[in-house]
Amino acid sequence: MPKLKSDFLQILTQRGFIHQCSDEAGLDALAAKGDVTAYVGYDCTAPSLHIGHLLSIMMLYWLQRTGAGKPIALMGGGTTRVGDPSGKDETRKILSIEDIEANKEAIKDVFARFLRFGAKINDAIMVDNAEWLAPLNYIDFLRDVGRHVSVNRMLTMESVKLRLDRHQELSFIEFNYMLLQAYDYVELANRYACNLQMGGSDQWGNIVTGIDLGRRMGVKHQLYALTCPLLTTSSGAKMGKTASGAVWLNEAQLSAYDYWQYWRNTEDADVARFLKLFTTLPLDEVAKLAALQGSEISEAKKVLATEATALLHGRAKAEAAAETARKTFEQGALAQSLPTVEIKGSDLDGGLGVLTAFVQAGLVKSNGEARRQIQGGGLRINDVAVADEKAKLSQADLTEGGVIKLSLGRKKHVLLKPV
Repeated sequence: MPKLKSDFLQILTQRGFIHQCSDEAGLDALAAKGDVTAYVGYDCTAPSLHIGHLLSIMMLYWLQRTGAGKPIALMGGGTTRVGDPSGKDETRKILSIEDIEANKEAIKDVFARFLRFGAKINDAIMVDNAEWLAPLNYIDFLRDVGRHVSVNRMLTMESVKLRLDRHQELSFIEFNYMLLQAYDYVELANRYACNLQMGGSDQWGNIVTGIDLGRRMGVKHQLYALTCPLLTTSSGAKMGKTASGAVWLNEAQLSAYDYWQYWRNTEDADVARFLKLFTTLPLDEVAKLAALQGSEISEAKKVLATEATALLHGRAKAEAAAETARKTFEQGALAQSLPTVEIKGSDLDGGLGVLTAFVQAGLVKSNGEARRQIQGGGLRINDVAVADEKAKLSQADLTEGGVIKLSLGRKKHVLLKPV
């Protein structure tokens, strides 16, 4: 394989980001000259992105960091109204325009943690595809765009084929999603001289459809496609999913402490890979951490957790989370910076059932789950195992800090604070 000329593709290759590339030599030459303008699209289906989006965000980060070109974060204000069928077994819920706008505003801030926005030539920009999709006239769109896209080819796309093979319904509105995504690429090529679309490997078909559409609609410059792998953990679990739900990037949905804990609990076999993908540590330092064995691997996990959290939430919050964990798990102390859930003070006056308390704290999803955890010795109050499912919390359970510490297992803790 010829030696890569650009730092951008070298880093992505060395760190394990690349799954497919439409023309590696051509893209490498552009990146070496700093002439890449690349975008990734993010639909606004929730008020926060999750760590499944981090791979593509990091690709935009390295594009800018290496001087290879200009990143574009494309908000899917238009495409979210349709719904991407990729990787889905059923139709996405249709959101109101108001909900989409609220979600879009909520997820914007994350990008400022990874990208430099401004007026310089390679500063990142944020664009919303509703700008060109919302005003489209359907008849004109069919005539000017639809005639260039083959239905035969659309039926071979993995996202469509999977649903049809399973005899699962694929609505007409979803079937049009890839056409809209392809049109996004053409619009960005014409408006911003965009020449690269990046995304997860499940987006490959949609991206190359955009390349073909651009050629057919007269885009003068060459367009490229680059995808990253869809990650699973070494045990086969989907990346970013936990028993309690998705690992969100917005602090409103997941605290910096819980985010730190997610990375701290990484499986041993994934530590080296995740250090390469989700931190900016030099690769020689990653290699030293990856070489740690036995109990020492815990130190590598702490570095991973702190560095990954620092990228998203800032160094101060990352180090505070690490210190909270140290105090909680290594010293057995009650750290006031643990996640806190407020309850009414009157709840304790009348006695708050332990089952209800653990559900309110978000440590379990139901009373039934709390009962099962108690039977297995999994729930603790102020570091004492709960033995009686009918027990009630009262003012007497408050610590000197005026809180009650609830724990699920050894690693999940929440403070109940009466107000």
